[in-house]
Amino acid sequence: MGDRRQGRVRARRLAAAGGAALLLGFALCLPQPLFRDPFSPVVLARDGTLLDARVAADGQWRFEPSPEVAPKLKAALIRFEDKRFYRHPGVDPLALARAVFDGAARGRFRSGASTLSMQVVRLSRKGRPRTVREKLVELLLALRLELRHSKEEILSLYAAHAPYGGNVVGVEAAGWRYFRRPPRELSWAESCVLAILPNNPALIHPGRNRRALKAKRDRLLASLAAAGVLAPLELRLATLEPLPAEPLPLPRDAPHLLETLAARRAGARLQTTLDPELQRAASRIVERRSAALALRGIRNAAALIVDNRDFSVAAYAGNSRREDYGGSGYAVDLIRRPRSTGSVLKPFLYAAALEAGELTPATLVADVPTRFQGFSPENYDRSYRGAVPAREALARSLNVPAVRMLHAHGVARFQALLKGLGMTTLFRGPDEYGLTLILGGAEGTLWELTRMYANLSWIAGADVLAHHARYRELRLLPGDPETLAARLELGPGAAWLTLQALAEVSRPEEEAHWRNFSSTQRIAWKTGTSLGHRDAWALGTNGRYTVGVWAGNASGEGRPELTGSAAAAPLLFELFGRLERGAWPERPSADLKQIDVCREDGFLPSAECRTEKQAVPYASHFERPSPHFRRVHLDASGRWRVNAGCEAVSRMTHRAWFVLPPAEEHYFRRHAVRYRPLPPLRPDCREPEGERGPIAVLYPHPDGAIYIPVDLGGKKGRAIFEAVHRRPDAAMHWHLDGAYLGKTETFHQLALDIPPGSHQLTVVDEAGHSLSRRFRVLARETLAQSK
Repeated sequence: MGDRRQGRVRARRLAAAGGAALLLGFALCLPQPLFRDPFSPVVLARDGTLLDARVAADGQWRFEPSPEVAPKLKAALIRFEDKRFYRHPGVDPLALARAVFDGAARGRFRSGASTLSMQVVRLSRKGRPRTVREKLVELLLALRLELRHSKEEILSLYAAHAPYGGNVVGVEAAGWRYFRRPPRELSWAESCVLAILPNNPALIHPGRNRRALKAKRDRLLASLAAAGVLAPLELRLATLEPLPAEPLPLPRDAPHLLETLAARRAGARLQTTLDPELQRAASRIVERRSAALALRGIRNAAALIVDNRDFSVAAYAGNSRREDYGGSGYAVDLIRRPRSTGSVLKPFLYAAALEAGELTPATLVADVPTRFQGFSPENYDRSYRGAVPAREALARSLNVPAVRMLHAHGVARFQALLKGLGMTTLFRGPDEYGLTLILGGAEGTLWELTRMYANLSWIAGADVLAHHARYRELRLLPGDPETLAARLELGPGAAWLTLQALAEVSRPEEEAHWRNFSSTQRIAWKTGTSLGHRDAWALGTNGRYTVGVWAGNASGEGRPELTGSAAAAPLLFELFGRLERGAWPERPSADLKQIDVCREDGFLPSAECRTEKQAVPYASHFERPSPHFRRVHLDASGRWRVNAGCEAVSRMTHRAWFVLPPAEEHYFRRHAVRYRPLPPLRPDCREPEGERGPIAVLYPHPDGAIYIPVDLGGKKGRAIFEAVHRRPDAAMHWHLDGAYLGKTETFHQLALDIPPGSHQLTVVDEAGHSLSRRFRVLARETLAQSK
């Protein structure tokens, strides 16, 4: 009796263990994940429009499924493949029984009674032979599938992996390949075609067997109408729709962005912030403009458009061609490629100098031949203006004033500002960049520079900013950070004044008369050209949008016509022509204050100058009094300067006089017709002690080292020394190391053959004023050693 009881217990335990094993096996029988197929990387616009795609790693066009199957396609799929989809647990007993009886009666099975759940299982098992054993496995796995996934998820899995002929897999890829639209935008007839094709994609193909395809489509449409899904009129119209032709090429509107994001492994379905119409327009404009530039040897260009309202990227044209690259660097995403910045960093130095109280927009900055520790900057036109207001120096993109401003501000301080604005390409130290930082000595990317200009526009439009506010980051994908790490160093006042200066930049020839038309928009913009004419930049903002453009050769090859104004600016303004006009940032009254400055030079007034109001950032403390006004004593004729040593005080007249240093005056009076030079000292008068002399030596520079090269014929060249005098008609006498060299009049230049070593040059005018300059001439051996 005991043995019998123990046997029953053992049997129950074995049964329980077996049942548990079966349950465990059932639970684990379905692979996780069910599909391991790679998806095609696709770039979608902000509204879901397909902009670009690339085949998956296995060579198939297979798009990541949408969260929901399009309603029309869902209805057609269920009607065609599995009418009782929502009423069975993965296996349809009625369909299965009908298939068995039908097969027994005919002697062979024509219907497999496969539900959509079973078809998903079959697709996941990669076309294994259709045997009875395999059918039983599909039945079991379909039941398990229904326990793991909802009906909508199963539909989505089927829609993503159904075959559509050739290398097209899934309804998303098929919709674009056959109809150039996503499934959600397809008609009833088009949706029925996509519902039918997976049933036998090799036999029923849009390019072949068109009568069979149309007959099947129309039968499905009639079935939908019989079920009350379609109205009679909808059915008639749907049956008249043509069938699709051969598979269409997919859009190629953002290939460089696609490759960049795919390399970052940002996912397969890349929903971006791009505006589809603007993206296509920008790509076409860049392509067309580049074709014209290519005739001049300028083969590449790129453009980026940012919506300043939320810093979303609205258009991203990474290079000149979207397909058929064929060399010349057309495959490179030039928006992310570091290139020499040229002059495009100047607005940020100007804003920083305003914020720091180092100048006002009207402050004169010297524009004369200048040398800083072996670096001698030149303006692009190789001329000088003597002195220019800071805002004009920015609007004209003058190099010499910019270098002087950076020298006063500090390279390390400016570099820190640029890094805070998000420049990640500044990998050298301030001493290595030196003052060339402001003229293209560093590299930047179009992505980061456009973001910097967008920040400038955003800051200018904010009347008040919180102390904890940070610079904003561009948004391209969901989840992108909204801000950079650095807190704001520039305030609305400095940013707004900078935009005001940039709005005065002269436009390209076709835009020269923009003020004459009410429909044109105000744009603050800046160009840049790198050394050697290798990079051309143009960046600007209209308040609503910021646009950045680069043109050049991906190889780094320079071309004479490769300048910001000639190559990049026309493209910039054509892009702005496609954009909605923006509201110009309103004057940030809370971050500006009015101060009195001298009208002539923009410095703080003394008792001698006429004043005007000038707006400056509220937090700035500009404390530089004017160095240019002198109280001048004139004789009764008003033509001569006099002093108490040669004229009675009672016979003098006294005037305030705007006086620039001799070198600045020499160039300034060429451009400023209203400038009145200081009257000469009457011959019987002596210059007071300590008064600034009328002579300036332009070359050689103080304590400079010069090298006199040998020409192609082997003959040693000459050094050309230059000086200026406050009086245009003055004569000057030249002396080198005490030896008399000669006399010059009007144009004070002297070509000299000087031996290596240390020397002293002295220039003396006929009134006895003199100026000396010490310098060194390097021997060829010394120069070779220094290298």
